[in-house]
Amino acid sequence: MTSPALPADGPRPLDPSTVVVTAGRPARVPGGPLNPPLVLSSTYVSQGEPPAGDLLYARMGTETWSPFEEALAALEGATLPGLVFGSGLAAIAAVFAQVPDDGAIVLPRHTYQAALGLADELAARHGVRVVRVDIEDTAAVIDALEAAAGGAGRPGLLWLESPTNPMLEVADVPVLVEAARERGYLTAVDNTFATPLGQNPLAWGADVVVHSVTKYLAGHSDVVLGAAVTDDPALRAALHGYRTQHGAIAGPSEVWLALRGLRTLALRVERSQATAALLAERLSTHPAVAEVRHPSLPGDPGHERASRLMRGYGSVLGLRPVGGREAADALVAAVRLWVPATSLGGVESSLERRRRFATEAPTVPEDLLRLSVGIEAAEDLWADLDRALRAPEVS
Repeated sequence: MTSPALPADGPRPLDPSTVVVTAGRPARVPGGPLNPPLVLSSTYVSQGEPPAGDLLYARMGTETWSPFEEALAALEGATLPGLVFGSGLAAIAAVFAQVPDDGAIVLPRHTYQAALGLADELAARHGVRVVRVDIEDTAAVIDALEAAAGGAGRPGLLWLESPTNPMLEVADVPVLVEAARERGYLTAVDNTFATPLGQNPLAWGADVVVHSVTKYLAGHSDVVLGAAVTDDPALRAALHGYRTQHGAIAGPSEVWLALRGLRTLALRVERSQATAALLAERLSTHPAVAEVRHPSLPGDPGHERASRLMRGYGSVLGLRPVGGREAADALVAAVRLWVPATSLGGVESSLERRRRFATEAPTVPEDLLRLSVGIEAAEDLWADLDRALRAPEVS
């Protein structure tokens, strides 16, 4: 039994930066542990007819998952515990599996490349219609929802990322969620980039929120996990059933580490967002930079929406150096503090050229670098980038 994230008789709800520290703690009893224990067991003592809710077998649920699932629900403002999965893609697959074979998935054309690949696989094997849209064009997205709805019954899924990966486009999530629900769609938002500290799509009416826990929530580039959060009991049961039947489960050690990483989420995000905004401003006037994307920039296409809908602008930058693909590859090779690596959201700053993946959207420029800003000193990160950008092989 864990203690609640919010005080039952307090004057107001706790700030999210407090929730990341307090949620999912064990009940306060004399001699009890401050942190939930890590329990390593594949099975549990059981005989006779299993009572509902009892622990039985670790593929169905464990006491090590529960504190993290409760903490994530508290952060997303859900009344039901979240569901942890073995990876972010496993959580995405569980949501995509709710689309009927004759249904549609409407999603941003610049969605995370593995999600695009999964959607295309569903199209090839199950006849699911995949409709890729420019998520910044709200009217066009609504037209696509209307066109894809087809006949009676639930027409499928509206899948949103905001900001998108890797183009950092910002969607008008509340408007699109309402439009999709009016037309009978299931609505899902990948909240990995914004984190629960930046936005809470369930409050806008989304049916389910998905996270790659690997990224900001765990925050230390040492686990691979995913999660889904919903307030719909039937949908949660369906997602739980998918996780159990498909074995899309997480190891207890990884979930325990993710909860430990979650405790510093507010500090890490505050630091990395502030540095990202500083770097974006400086890069926007750098002579070796052709384009930089970050919603904090007043001239960025997503600035108005991000300012209106998000708490903060995120910690990921998009950068296109002067000189195209060759200059982008040279920049990756020239940095010394930034780590050339895929993934993002760790304490270390990393960068990569995104079109090196075959499943990346063809509309992603070949010279686009995705920069994930960590928690190092801002001036050190800037000095490394500036030096690399001015290197002869880059410029």
